[in-house]
Parts: sequence; structure tokens; C-alpha cells
Amino acid sequence: MSEIADQVTGRTVIVGSGLAGLMTALTLAPEPVVIVTRAGLGAETSSAWAQGGIAASLGADDSADLHLADTLAAGDGLCDPVIAAGIVAEAPAAIAALERAGVGFDKTPDGSFSLGLEAAHSRRRIVHADGDGSGAAIVRALVAAVTATPSITVLEGLEARRILTDESGVSGLVCASENGAVILPTRRIVLATGGIGGLYEATTNPTGNFGQGIMLAARAGAELADMEFVQFHPTALDSRRRPLALVSEAVRGEGAVLVNESCDRFMAGVPGAELAPRDVVARAISAELARGGRVFLDARAALGDRFATRFPVIDALCREAGLDASRQLIPVRPAVHYHMGGVATDAAGRSSIAGLWVAGEAASTGLHGANRLASNSLLEAAVMSIRAARDILATPAAKPSTAESIVTLPAAADPSPVRPIVSRHLGVLRNAGAIHGAVASLLPLVEAGGPASDPAIVALLIAVFASLRAESRRAHARTDFPLRRAEAARRKMTLTDALEIARATASHPLARSA
Repeated sequence: MSEIADQVTGRTVIVGSGLAGLMTALTLAPEPVVIVTRAGLGAETSSAWAQGGIAASLGADDSADLHLADTLAAGDGLCDPVIAAGIVAEAPAAIAALERAGVGFDKTPDGSFSLGLEAAHSRRRIVHADGDGSGAAIVRALVAAVTATPSITVLEGLEARRILTDESGVSGLVCASENGAVILPTRRIVLATGGIGGLYEATTNPTGNFGQGIMLAARAGAELADMEFVQFHPTALDSRRRPLALVSEAVRGEGAVLVNESCDRFMAGVPGAELAPRDVVARAISAELARGGRVFLDARAALGDRFATRFPVIDALCREAGLDASRQLIPVRPAVHYHMGGVATDAAGRSSIAGLWVAGEAASTGLHGANRLASNSLLEAAVMSIRAARDILATPAAKPSTAESIVTLPAAADPSPVRPIVSRHLGVLRNAGAIHGAVASLLPLVEAGGPASDPAIVALLIAVFASLRAESRRAHARTDFPLRRAEAARRKMTLTDALEIARATASHPLARSA
């Protein structure tokens, strides 16, 4: 493996092989690059599990301005309007770039895009592929394109553990292989590692994704932003499967309704009803479950026998659970689905550390604000990966790295001690006692430096950011502060800042008694 490290020295290293990682590599071609992935290329990525598709204003009745308005409304004052405007404006170009890379989107008989409707969108603008198998179809096409590109070297079975830095910024990446530590000397790293769902017991994400990119960047000293905003998808299939299977918002977009065990349509009187923003629907379902009830998605009248044709993946998942969605109610519950926070980046994907770019869910660009609009996630991953790659190509390389060749390999991460703490204290509804209890429980895990330390860092950052937001705003809902403040403000801090706050919080009587 040291021979391979020698061969790729100095190349841009991309960590992760979902949409963001793959598209970054393809955009950099023919510049030689390296993709590092702990699993197979394109495997264990949230991108491949995405059902809805990509939001883009391609309809005759749509525009970038309308898409932006919906995005800003969902973000509830915390979007960066300049960043958001730029990303949604580039959506059609991103779709075209994906098509050039081999992605085949669903079309109507006249050759136009088949556009779906999802929650909080004012127009049908969701571009999909293979019906509800969009993510898998996109990743499959991009994997084929990467495999056919000679300038891209793929190192599978390699797990990134630490970013090395010096006075010039990034100097290398420490990875774990089956044979021990591997150091990749480089001045340019792109983190495209996905989300944080693996920190929670109920998630629709790959359970191994605990926020590795955030951890790597945080340990290297990068600024983090908006870490408290964790989006719970309201309709995960309530079954024994782990992680939980997603029942896409597009099912509600086609007319399915939510009912409780009494067949009461409890969302009927809410603005937007079943297509209200995700945080609204998630809280309503959580309230039904909290009183001991059950919640179901009823697609019988809206779709009936068309269900399997329109949603083949979801139909198969329901049948795996012993359900016929065309004739039976689908039991659902909220589950962690997306993280609006992450490594703070600028419009080109640059972090606060020279030589470190971040794209996709691991980044916090300011597009999503307090609540991501449906299908803006793959859009952001596509647009920002292209931007990051172009920025790298336009950035003169720093002097060659002299990354140390001997390091102590950190222990493999074990999120299992972290999950019960995060699931109990940092869920859909929060309060000061729960948040402080999370901080008091997580801080010792961070400081112990053992296998739980890396995931505990990400969880602690969520808790510290949550402790400072004394209001309820979209995905961050506090029962002790049910109202939102008049002025909205994003927050950024480093891990060092967060640890200082955590130590002060953990010594508070409220934390010790939680």
C-alpha cells in the first residue's frame, strides 16, 4: 500500500464516492485524482439511496426565482440568499452535466423531463431517474463514468482517519487499510463523506455514516456551521429493517395522506397538509406517537394499483415488510434523514483551512438554512462538486507536501455508545435539560480518545450548537423555547470553541442532574 501512496503523492484526494465525490473527480478529469472510499465505489452512500431526485426549475411554469423563494421559505431565515440563488440558478446546468456523464433521467413521451412534486415546492420540479430509484440510477451511471476515466485512481477499502496540516494548510491524509496506516501526501483534499445519520438509532442513512467528514475537518481546526439542524424525514417505513427504509415525500406528492390508528387525517387542517415542510410533518407525527398512537400513510385511493409502477423501490420495501401498499396502510415514523449543518464553506466549497474543500451533505454552504427543501440535497451535491473541482483547477498548488510518514493510527470508530445519548437527547423535540445531559454524557467520550471519540465529537458539536440556539426554528424545535426569535442568525465555531463551551456546560447543575 505504501507503493500506491507513493504513486498518488501530490494528487487531489477525494474522500467519499457518493454523487459529490464522483462528480468532483469527473469534473477534475483529465487532472489525475484519487478517490478514497472505505466501501466499494458508490456503495454505502446516502446518494445511492435517494428516492425523490433533484430539484431544478425546468418546467414551463417554473423559474429559478420561484425555486429560490421556496428554498428560502423552507430555510426560515437562515439560508444565505446569495449562495442559495447561485445554486438554484445552476440547477439546469447541473442536470445537463449529469446527463453528459451518462445519467438517464425519466422523460415524457414528448422528450421533456418528467417532473415530480414534493413538499413545500410550489411547482413540479423534481427530476428523477428510474422512478423512485433516482439516487441508485445516478450513482450507477457516475460509477461507470469514473471507472472509464483513466485519470481517476480509486482506492477502495481505505478509511480516512485524520487530515494532516502544516503552516501552508493541508499536507496529507492518514488512512487505515487492512495492513495498517497509509499516508497520502497531498495539498488538496475534498471531503464528500455524507451525513450524520449513523449517530442515531432511527435513521434512513447508511449506519456507518456518523459525520466522518465533519470529524476530520473539526480535528484539523476547520470552522463548523449550523450543526444543530438535523432533519428528520417524517415518513420512514416503521419496520424491523435497520437502517429504516424511506417512504419518499413523492408518495405524498402523488396524493397519499397521513392517518392515525383511528383513520383520522390529522394533517388536514395544517397549511400545506401532507405537503407541509418536513419539520412540521415530523413534529405532528411525533406528537401522535408520543400519545401512544400509530401513524400510517394511505396511498390506496391516490395510487392504488399504480403504486408499484410509480414507486417500484418503495413497493419492494413494503412487500419485504409484508405489506401491499396498493391495498394496505403503510406504517411510518420520523427518522434522521439529512444534516443541514456541517463544515462551513464558501461559494466554491472552500473550508477555513487552505487546501480543504467540502461538498455535499458534509458541508454547510448556507443553501438549506434551518430546514432543507426536498430534493435540494442532490442538487447541492452536484453544483458544489462541480464548483469545487473548477476552483481546484484554478488554484495554484502549494509547495509539495512533506507529510510525516510515521503516525499513530487512531482507533476505528465505534458509534454504538453515542447512539443512545443522541437519540434520547437530540431528537425531534429538545429542551435545555436534554441538551445539557447530552453534553455531559458526550464530553467524557470525546476526551477519553477511544473508539467512541470520533463520533462523539460530531454529536457533541450538535449538542453545543443546540444549547446556544434558545428558540425553535424549523428542524431545531425546543419545548422550553417554542417561539422563534425575530432575527435569524447563523452560527460558526471551531471544535476548540465548542469544547470550551461543553466543559462549562457539563459543570452546570442542570447537566449533572439530566
